[in-house]
Amino acid sequence: MLYTAIKFRNVELKNRWVMSPMCMYSCENGLANDFHFVHYGSRAQGGTGLIMVEATGVEPKGRITNHCMGIWNDEQAEKLQKIVDFVHGNSDSKIGIQLAHSGRKGSTWNNKQISLEEGWETVAPSPVPYQPGERVPHELSVEEIKNQIDNFKKAAKRAVNAGFDVIEIHAAHGYLVHQFLSPLSNIRTDEYGGSFENRIKFLIEIVDAVNEELNDNVALFVRISGTEYAENGWNINDSVKLAEILKNHHVDLADVSSGGNIHGVKISVFDGYQVPFSSAVREQANVKTGAVGLITNVKQAEEILQNGEADLIFVAREILRNPYLAVQGSFDMKEDCFFPHQYMRAKIS
Repeated sequence: MLYTAIKFRNVELKNRWVMSPMCMYSCENGLANDFHFVHYGSRAQGGTGLIMVEATGVEPKGRITNHCMGIWNDEQAEKLQKIVDFVHGNSDSKIGIQLAHSGRKGSTWNNKQISLEEGWETVAPSPVPYQPGERVPHELSVEEIKNQIDNFKKAAKRAVNAGFDVIEIHAAHGYLVHQFLSPLSNIRTDEYGGSFENRIKFLIEIVDAVNEELNDNVALFVRISGTEYAENGWNINDSVKLAEILKNHHVDLADVSSGGNIHGVKISVFDGYQVPFSSAVREQANVKTGAVGLITNVKQAEEILQNGEADLIFVAREILRNPYLAVQGSFDMKEDCFFPHQYMRAKIS
């Protein structure tokens, strides 16, 4: 199954390998540069079915660090379009972008909050810092929440105009959307807090706003944390329930990761440790899912698909180590995969 095609709206992926969105911390003023051109272009040459560009801030305060990517202005979108055009012109890969807002986990460097002089005042659903000793984030007003939804909508429009095939909304890992989802970080008492339905309202309104900018040639994914590993926090049952609702709001795939919202929780990490979350969401919500989390080889990836635990395989660290993971895997499995014509003398049949 790993080298079979799959379709989301009119977007057909040639195989099930996905380069997971990973921050590179290499931008100035949110602008992609030559590093990003080579970084993403090389994975396209390596046969990856879908390349996901890293978490990209929908406004300056939406970045994690001063060196994170942005798409809040046209210059940033133009730099990204150069990468998109190369991928489309020199491979059969598709390319997506993850739209993100860091919320209370922004204004950092090396996982430590930086000063207001170097950084910015962070925002959140509630005045609850991520780590003890950090500045208390600014609690967003309802009007400011609406402005953030509009930031996602404008970013989606720029991404569509730049030619991206997939838009992913980052609602995981303790960033702003996840902060709204969790009852541990969202203690609001208005329409955006309290009940499950109120806490997911921010995400649903972002999804609906983004979908207004999309068409059948651009698919919509949402990354969620299947659980946050904390008592009385967001859990897998919440994720299943959310995925069912997202499906009814024209979300094409739930990209299921975990954790990130509660500081200091204990997580047991092993190969494929997050796959059960993808499996539960896929089976119980009857939606397409992506699995991620220390997936390192072809055999493991194929078993996940054969077992019905996911529809796509998101790979992070391993594809940093090996940009040609997909094409090399196709050699092992005697399957067809894009191979650059310039390199044909090296193809193993």
